[in-house]
Amino acid sequence: MNVAIVGAGKLGICVAEALIDGNYSITIIDKRDSVLQKLSQTLDVMTVNADARRISVLKDLDISTFEYLLAATDSDETNILVASFARKLGCSHVIARVRDPEHMNQFDFIKEATGIDHIVNPDMSITVEIYKYLAEKYTLNDGIFTTGNISVTEFSTKRYSALNGLTMPEIGSVLPGVLIAALSRKGKIIVPHGNDEVQEGDFVYIIGERHTIQKIHEATRERGKYTDLQKVMIIGGGKTGFYLANKLSEFGASVKLVEKDLERCRYLSTNLKNVMVLHAEGTDIDLLTEENLDEMDAVVTCTGFDEENLLLALTAKKHGINDVISKVSHENYKELIEQMGVDMVLNPLDISTGSILRYIQGSARILSSVLIQGQAELLEIVANSRLTILNKPLKDLELPKDMLIAAIYRGREVIIPDGNTSIQENDRVVIFCLLSGLGALEKFLKNRN
Repeated sequence: MNVAIVGAGKLGICVAEALIDGNYSITIIDKRDSVLQKLSQTLDVMTVNADARRISVLKDLDISTFEYLLAATDSDETNILVASFARKLGCSHVIARVRDPEHMNQFDFIKEATGIDHIVNPDMSITVEIYKYLAEKYTLNDGIFTTGNISVTEFSTKRYSALNGLTMPEIGSVLPGVLIAALSRKGKIIVPHGNDEVQEGDFVYIIGERHTIQKIHEATRERGKYTDLQKVMIIGGGKTGFYLANKLSEFGASVKLVEKDLERCRYLSTNLKNVMVLHAEGTDIDLLTEENLDEMDAVVTCTGFDEENLLLALTAKKHGINDVISKVSHENYKELIEQMGVDMVLNPLDISTGSILRYIQGSARILSSVLIQGQAELLEIVANSRLTILNKPLKDLELPKDMLIAAIYRGREVIIPDGNTSIQENDRVVIFCLLSGLGALEKFLKNRN
């Protein structure tokens, strides 16, 4: 399957790396020859040094033979234009990254007018996940997700302390017939394996048969958890801060938005209703304290600097804020994040890549998917006859550490798998996978040639 990626930036490269182990032939187009030369030395892709806005470039590429084109340059207008041209020239599916807030309310019109199939907005995607966490308090719909006879529920070990200290094989003695698909620990989603233990304060995602999970859900669900959000402070008035302030204000929360750039503050004040915009440095803790930081129900740090976001998140935690959420783009901070105890950490690159891969893969094999805390996905796929993983015990498949086969739906039978379970043709397989491990998942689900 031919895939063209226009723009060799972080997003374009991340998508290419995720797809390269699957059955895809990748072509990357960029105007920067030096970037492409480095790229060709590290990835098995075809590179084209050209301006994709020129129709002749797309024609020379024979874009009509491509199944997908992703336009991911730094310019929204370029992305819309290139995706539209590619669609008109016969590319089967086109995807564009569009980030400007001015386009937020006209995505449907843009898609209809230009023929674009899918628009990716990283900041809006992050906003949706933060809003879902803060305003609804559950990352699954009403705390439970059901597909067929398989369900997933989520709860804190505070609601079921008998799990504390147990390893994965020991869970069955307390909760028979279920599997822990994931743990959320200090803001990080963990895919547990073998002797990993459940720790006090973990948030647990359990999968099993619908009736079994429903009983657990009823026993662990926290009542009245949806309407207690009243005061939120957002530090950073960029695109994410703008989208989130608007959404939380509409929800009815009292929002304070801190931004250091005066011109940006004027824009925010003009375009946001019922939001207090403060012109100040987010690192000015004395000022934040004066603005009643200690009284906030939640603090979100989404400046343009990871280090600043983490520092501010740690400060908010030390002030006793119940929910602290941070936007962090670099994978290098993973270990630091675990030690800080931030409630939720979101990576815009992972979320954008996940959205694109979900669209590309979904047309072929994914039945359904749900995003978990902005860091992982719960996917349901159909095992076709060409998968290389068929009829082999799971213990022999060398599963990537960032994914877990959570359940198998075979006809009317629900199977909670162990190491001796094998996947058969036409099984509906439920997979839990970190967004950062989507490339490994693509390789795992590779078809025979």
